[in-house]
Amino acid sequence: MSAAPPQTAAPAAPDATAREGAAGAPLLMQPPAGAGGKAGWPRPTAPVLVAGGLVALAFVSLFHRWLYVQHFQCVHAPADWGHAYFVPLISAYIAWQHRDALLRARPMVFWPGLAPLVLGITAYAFFAVGFTNHMAQGWSMILALYGVLLLLLGPAVMRYLTLPVAYLVFGVTISERIMQDVTSHLQLIASHGSYVLLSLMGITTDISGVTLTVFDSKGTPLPLNVAEACSGMRQLIAFMALGAAVALVACPYWWQRVSLIMLAPPVAILINIVRVAALGVLSLLDPNWASGEAHTFVGTLLLVPAFLVYMGLVWALKRIVREPAPAAAPAGAGA
Repeated sequence: MSAAPPQTAAPAAPDATAREGAAGAPLLMQPPAGAGGKAGWPRPTAPVLVAGGLVALAFVSLFHRWLYVQHFQCVHAPADWGHAYFVPLISAYIAWQHRDALLRARPMVFWPGLAPLVLGITAYAFFAVGFTNHMAQGWSMILALYGVLLLLLGPAVMRYLTLPVAYLVFGVTISERIMQDVTSHLQLIASHGSYVLLSLMGITTDISGVTLTVFDSKGTPLPLNVAEACSGMRQLIAFMALGAAVALVACPYWWQRVSLIMLAPPVAILINIVRVAALGVLSLLDPNWASGEAHTFVGTLLLVPAFLVYMGLVWALKRIVREPAPAAAPAGAGA
């Protein structure tokens, strides 16, 4: 009589902890069909979607006052801060550039993310109640946003979202005191730089503080005041945001990114000097060119060569170091 074959134990049901993140917190997500255990975003369940909506609602509710004040400042000073509306869109595009890597990264609950979240909320409360500062409140809100994302998504995902979140700082209005200090220095640079440029062009020019006086062929003085609007502060802010966006999107190397961001202020200052000098030349033809809508039109028109100069710098930096060509796959690979 032959012995009965040994019975094999039935496969154990998958443990709930198998779907837990590295920090020990369950993801409450189901793996997609046919995933085969590969890394990536699991299919979210209804509780996850509801929880995510509640977190977003709580975040907006907590910082709604700052968002309203920021919107108010952008609406009433569109020439200075109108670009802030585009900053979140650019940030989303920077993240979208890494969409393939983001889809491969597996999210998980990461409890150390509570540290920047609590720090951001605490700093926001301090700068809202103790020492009122709108700019510091905005930076604190961005820090809290980083903490929320790190807490809920984990470091694997935040590896590709840190820079897009950091880029949001360009959407925060700068405090009035800093604006005044920087603007006064930019006014002096613009007036003295345009004085030198006009003198090199053979145009008789005098300077007193931030006021230029150009003389026509008959010796008639034509004063040109380099006011705050002519300081170039708007161009400086816009070019810093543009430089960071172009650097993060178009440049693969960190030294190229840092170089582009550092080159943005000199380019903006140089173009503003050219703008003030151009207004001085045009005022010889018609003094009305140095004021009103014509003044604004000249400044807007010179943004085109400014952008071309900046993109030329991007072109030059990208060709200083060329990326190595991908190695050819060996014969028979993948068979």
